[in-house]
Amino acid sequence: MEKEILIIKNITREGPGLLEIELKERGIQHTIVDLSQGENFPPVENYGAIVVLGGPDSANDENEKMKNQLASIRNAIAYNIPYLGICLGLQLLVKACGGRVIKSQVKEVGFIDPEGDYFTVELTDEGKRDPLFRNLNHTFRVFHLHGETVEPTDDMVLLAMGKFCHNQIIRVGSNAYGIQCHFELTPEMFKTWIDEDPDLIQLNRKGLLSDFEAIKDEYIQVGRQLFKNFLNIAGF
Repeated sequence: MEKEILIIKNITREGPGLLEIELKERGIQHTIVDLSQGENFPPVENYGAIVVLGGPDSANDENEKMKNQLASIRNAIAYNIPYLGICLGLQLLVKACGGRVIKSQVKEVGFIDPEGDYFTVELTDEGKRDPLFRNLNHTFRVFHLHGETVEPTDDMVLLAMGKFCHNQIIRVGSNAYGIQCHFELTPEMFKTWIDEDPDLIQLNRKGLLSDFEAIKDEYIQVGRQLFKNFLNIAGF
């Protein structure tokens, strides 16, 4: 019997989005656990891959939710279970494996950077060779929602960089990935985020929707391909 994928939500509104669409289309079984609703991170050894999504928490928080997540992620790495972390999920991966999570010099929020251009990430030479980015270009326009960043250890591999927040996509070992930006947004999810997230509420709602609409087709294509690639790496 094929193992399921475990998806961890840190806040209800930040769901798997495009990843869930991909899973349903391919008939891949998955379980979604919402830690913000008091659910517990289940034993990782029962799953074929782990996905940890974003949220407003800090990986440096000293509460049981964070301590349990860090321990579970360490277990996943020890069992060599494929892992994908998005935003907070990246920060938890880096911290769990010995790196640091620190305040970012630039708080990256939305699609548009402080210079008025779209936020982008650019693959490193290692990233260009990594199967996570198969059939993708080397630069992507992305959406951000974070105020912290990571300092990876020397044995972690930097796969993509940003102009303002340098460490954008990290690989740990052969099959554990962390992504600072968001590739999972659907238009429906995005409307919920901009109505509920405190940082996005402060921005112009019409402008955010316009920014997304301008790159929506490209954004969705990149996100779907990236998730396809991860599922292939994970053996699904």
